Amino acid sequence: MAFFLSFSLSLEMQTLKTIISTALIASSATLAFGQAHNVSNGYQKPTDPLVIENLEQWQDMKFGLFMHWGTYSQWGIVESWSICPEDEGWTQRKPEHGKTYFEYLKNYENLQTTFNPTDFNPQKWADAAKAAGMKYVVFTTKHHDGFAMFDTKESDYKITSAKTPFSTNPKANVTKEIFNTFRNDGFKIGAYFSKPDWHSDYYWWSYFPPKDRNVNYDPKKYPDRWQKFKDFTYNQINELTSAYGKVDILWLDGGQVRPLETVDKSVDWQQTIKMDQNIDMDRIGGMARKNQPGIIVVDRTVPGNWENYVTPEQAIPEHPLDIPWESCITMGNSFSYVPNDQYKPTKKIVETLVKIISRGGNYLLNIAPGPTGDYDQAAYDRLNELAAWMKINQTAVFATRTIAPYHQGDYYYTRSKDSKVVNVFHLSEGDTYQQPNEYVFQVPDNFSVRKSLFWVIKVN
Repeated sequence: MAFFLSFSLSLEMQTLKTIISTALIASSATLAFGQAHNVSNGYQKPTDPLVIENLEQWQDMKFGLFMHWGTYSQWGIVESWSICPEDEGWTQRKPEHGKTYFEYLKNYENLQTTFNPTDFNPQKWADAAKAAGMKYVVFTTKHHDGFAMFDTKESDYKITSAKTPFSTNPKANVTKEIFNTFRNDGFKIGAYFSKPDWHSDYYWWSYFPPKDRNVNYDPKKYPDRWQKFKDFTYNQINELTSAYGKVDILWLDGGQVRPLETVDKSVDWQQTIKMDQNIDMDRIGGMARKNQPGIIVVDRTVPGNWENYVTPEQAIPEHPLDIPWESCITMGNSFSYVPNDQYKPTKKIVETLVKIISRGGNYLLNIAPGPTGDYDQAAYDRLNELAAWMKINQTAVFATRTIAPYHQGDYYYTRSKDSKVVNVFHLSEGDTYQQPNEYVFQVPDNFSVRKSLFWVIKVN
């Protein structure tokens, strides 16, 4: 586990304040790396004063909740990736769900007719997340399969459709329920939205079979069809940013939907992008900002005006970044619910948080609701343990910024925004945290308090 030392740079060494957290006994774990999203080059700093202000507030929050949830949770598979005809580990199909691709696809889409998460209780999630120190939430309003977890007027492939059993539930519009509940508890609200839509006949045209994650026709050859997809996407995002209360972040996934000239061929997954898929982000972003002034837009991996922060996936940058960034990392091994998932120990979650904030980032921790509409108990257990740790250590986490040398050995640093306080975290890389009788660490040269080369902190 970790504890932190907090001291004022303007005071004498004798006034050093030591705060020690409750040590949690937990085994260590290694982050899983799957289809990692790179950090795109060419970041453009926003010029809108409201966006700049909101980014500053977002950087104060440090810790957010990510949730991937949809009909796919019933099969316990990797989100909607199994309907993508690519030969990757995360796209493998289970034969019991269909022997051929099109049989599988039909059965997958029929999951709509059995989705009935009657245990859905967003207040339970918000209470646990708030106690654990999370300050914002990002929810999958629509994943790549096109199934809308909100009451869109653009498609009947949605949770509020009469085809979906849960549609008769008073909480059927789960996006609205989640947004309202978390907002009422003081969270900032993020709407995850997939730009590609594998259910839409305007993206995967039924005239052709899909070949991979990309559009399956040439938008330049069929401009009218592509324009219909652009309008379809625009209209759905307009719904989310105009009818669901205050939305602080528009988190756009599916980086293959982009202008062809922005493709980075050095990135493996972008090498499959052969056609221009320009969806007119200026039009979409302008509409979103009109509906929600100052909204942070995250057009993942597409550098330009609409990628207001970058989003490494299942990874932590090795060095601090001088731009706003957020690591989205799963609590288990999967972004979506899978039975008997292996959840990371709380110790590992805390270590990840410390490393991320010491390098200037935010930590978006994903927890996947199951088919009945609730988390596994293991997720609540970790949130409860995080809550105990946060009660003691939160002042070293929130509203902090980086300070060189960022970390030395097992010691990691953050500072208060006014630079009057430096927080020192100590991480133990062993399976359990053994609290020694004293800590010895070297005071970095750039710290203004420097009475001696080494400080020895007695632990009583």
